[in-house]
Parts: sequence; structure tokens; C-alpha cells
Amino acid sequence: MLESYLKEYLYYLKVTKNLAKNTILSYERDLSDYLDFIKRNYDIKDYNNISDEHLRNYLKSLARREIKATSITRKISSIHNFHKYLTTEDLVDKDVSERIKKPKTKKTLPTVLNIQEINAIINLTYKNEEPLEIRNRALVELAYGSGLRVSELLELKISDLHLNKGLVTVVGKGNKERIIPVSEACEQALRDYIVKARLKLNPKSQNTLFVNKFGNKLSRVGFYKIVQTLAEEAHINRKISPHTFRHTFATHLLENGANLRSVQELLGHEDIMTTEHYTHVSKSHLKDVYNEAHPRADGKEEKS
Repeated sequence: MLESYLKEYLYYLKVTKNLAKNTILSYERDLSDYLDFIKRNYDIKDYNNISDEHLRNYLKSLARREIKATSITRKISSIHNFHKYLTTEDLVDKDVSERIKKPKTKKTLPTVLNIQEINAIINLTYKNEEPLEIRNRALVELAYGSGLRVSELLELKISDLHLNKGLVTVVGKGNKERIIPVSEACEQALRDYIVKARLKLNPKSQNTLFVNKFGNKLSRVGFYKIVQTLAEEAHINRKISPHTFRHTFATHLLENGANLRSVQELLGHEDIMTTEHYTHVSKSHLKDVYNEAHPRADGKEEKS
């Protein structure tokens, strides 16, 4: 019975909520781990017999396994949503997860490159005209110039590009389509890649945009290695990843006067609260600028 309700819930997430495949897989992993603990330790076959004590004991077991607080928070969120579904669908009498609180996690601001750092990385991809270098140029120009998620970027097809109009069509979370404008530099980098380099990499697919040296679709790991190499060559000592380009894209737009709603639409955020996270990064940057430039900031005294 426990498994059957879980299958129903996962189907609900797919069909009704229209969630992405990876999100559903994350829910499945979290909830399967939770239900395995319940069955193994309490031999419970009916959700109405699960108590908040059982749930608390499960969370204690996660702590004993030294699961990270962020992972525990995600698992609690999965359990909350699942029990809420069971209650809403009248499959159980009450929601036993209501009183369970998420552990406090330290909020960290995403890593954002400054304009000198992003220019240094991009300039490195213009050092020669080898096929992989031209591909990296198009990849980095598009990553920073569009703010696409890594998964969105790597799933792009040539048919998604509308370079005569300076636009890219992307299908994001929940299969929602959005249209992203790209700069002339990005447009030219993509043209150069498609015309001069892509065919030399012997692509296995006619339509996949970014391929690796073997002609297969470029993977997340492959993209990560490219970014790490470029960061080292640009002497950037901070930890960055492909997703850093998305953070940098959003922050630079806000710093230069873009309104929050426009940035939300470009990023494909369903909730503007998610986009507001970048205003904290932007404000942090402004504070650094103030402290560096204002004569009386941080204890400085104006000399007479």
C-alpha cells in the first residue's frame, strides 16, 4: 500500500504538476528512503499508522548518517509535500508532517564573477581557432549572455537558434518555453561554431548543438572541466562552476538597471522570490563598492 500511493504521487507530479524528470527522481529517492525506514523499523503498511514520532526518528537516523543539513531540508520538504498530497486527496486522516520543522541552514550567496573576471574567461576562448576552442567560445558566450540553466544549455538544438533575429528558444522547467535574446558577440560566436567547428567534431546527431571531441552531446562533467580550466588560466582563485555564469548574468543585469520582472522572465523563474535572491548579491556588491570608494566608509576619515 505504501508503494502504491508513492507511485500515484509520482504520477501526479509528472502529469498534474508537470515537474521536470530530475525533480521527480529526486522526490522518488527521498521518499523511497523515508518509506524504507518506516517499513524496516515499524512494519507499517498503512499511512494512517505513521506518527510524527516515526518521522522524527527518521530524521534522527539521517543525522546519525551525517547527512548534510541541506539534504535533510530537501528530504523534509519532499515528505511535507507528499503528506500534504495524501491529506488533500483524503488518503489519510491527518498530516503528521505538519509539526516537523526544517533544520536551520546557513544561507550562502552564489559565486558571481565581476566584469574583469568574466571578460578574462571569455577572452581566453579567442586565443586560437581550433574546433574545441571555437566551441568553448560559443558555450561561454551563450552561458553568460543568456543565463540559461546548465541543463537547458546542454539540451539545446541547432533548430532552437534563431540567429537572424538574435533569439534562442529554450524549454525550461515544467516544459515551459521561453525566448531569450542574445548579443551580437554571442550570435557571432554561435555562427562561427556551427560553420567552422561543429562538423569537424563529427557530431553523432544532426541537431544537438554542443558536442564533445567524440561527437557526442557535451555532458555536465565535460562543461564543468571546461570552466575549471578556463578559471585556472584566468587566475580566478574562487570556486566556480557552469552555473556561475547564470548567477553572474542575473546579477550584472540587476546591477545595470534591469527590472526584477524582466530578469525573472529571462531566467525562467516561476516565483519572483527566487529571482529576488540575486538582489542580495547585487546589494552586497554595492556595499563593497561603497566601502571601497566612500571616504568615510568602514572607519575611513576624510582628510582635510
